[in-house]
Amino acid sequence: MLYNLLFPLAHEFAVFNLFKYETFRSGGAVMTALIMTFMIGPGIIRWLKSKQRDGQPIREDGPESHLITKKGTPTMGGVMILLSVVVSTLLWADVTNHYIWIVLFVTLGYGLVGFGDDYLKLTRRNSKGLPGKLKLALQFAIGFIAALWIEQLAPASMSRHLAVPFFKEVLINLGWFYFIFVMLVMVGASNAVNLTDGLDGLAIVPIMITAGCFALITYLVGNLKFAEYLQLHHVPLTGELAVFCAALVGASLGFLWFNAPPAQVFMGDTGSLAFGGSLGVVSVITKHELVLAIIGGLFVAEAVSVIIQVASFKLTGRRVFKMAPLHHHFEKLGWKEPTIVIRFWIIASILALVGLSTLKLR
Repeated sequence: MLYNLLFPLAHEFAVFNLFKYETFRSGGAVMTALIMTFMIGPGIIRWLKSKQRDGQPIREDGPESHLITKKGTPTMGGVMILLSVVVSTLLWADVTNHYIWIVLFVTLGYGLVGFGDDYLKLTRRNSKGLPGKLKLALQFAIGFIAALWIEQLAPASMSRHLAVPFFKEVLINLGWFYFIFVMLVMVGASNAVNLTDGLDGLAIVPIMITAGCFALITYLVGNLKFAEYLQLHHVPLTGELAVFCAALVGASLGFLWFNAPPAQVFMGDTGSLAFGGSLGVVSVITKHELVLAIIGGLFVAEAVSVIIQVASFKLTGRRVFKMAPLHHHFEKLGWKEPTIVIRFWIIASILALVGLSTLKLR
């Protein structure tokens, strides 16, 4: 919005030329989201505590220690991240860019689904919120609308195509399956982040790392010169998404202040579904869906551990892990929560470096 208001004045005041650059506005979005999260965080936490006297309902089949250490901690803290990201994005991004509105649509849509899930958990005082089928149906519906919107905006040469890392010339035409694929990416990313959000600070740092990587990717993919030099598929106008990703980095960093062990507030499905979905849709727009699976490999591992656990138990009656998702397995092995969290952060950082290495140099 600042771009749309101030850049037209650049011919009279040279200082406003700064608003032309996505890098400058991304920096502004980081700081705005960070400061805003710090400012609204304490008030939101107090309000959530007043409405949630017993805090988030704890899974009875979860680790025994959680019944003591997590009891009374409020959830739905993702609201503060959502507010900071949306306000910062609208303030610093070019609001005439359709890609910005697609990402905000998915983020807020998934956030509302998560909010409904959290609300039902709190009012019913158990760990079950929205019925699973309804939850997935809503996520797929939002994903389908986004897929149609993206398909209309994508360059004709790349519409309904899947790009393969390292191979500039390879684009796989998915045809009508493209829409199913896009929905699976968004829903999969959303629920993978949701499954990871089980320990204090565990999910928010990988979200921040992944968003930071995609801030760089969106900038490079949206810039014709950089895309050609790095042999990336150029998708016009996607550079503006760097502002959104930067806002998510700033808001995540601010939320970590309150979510670091011992957490004052949990993100809840309100945040985890929203930002998993937003990372998924950004990867689709930039044609880096497969790269998201690498950079967000920690989320993938958590989701796969649940799939393996369920499949193994149904087929053989045996469990592969002591408990799923994966972080609970290590808790059962006796690892302390801060040890698991920090080691998972390290793994997320390594995977991010591996994912960024797929940006092919000449």
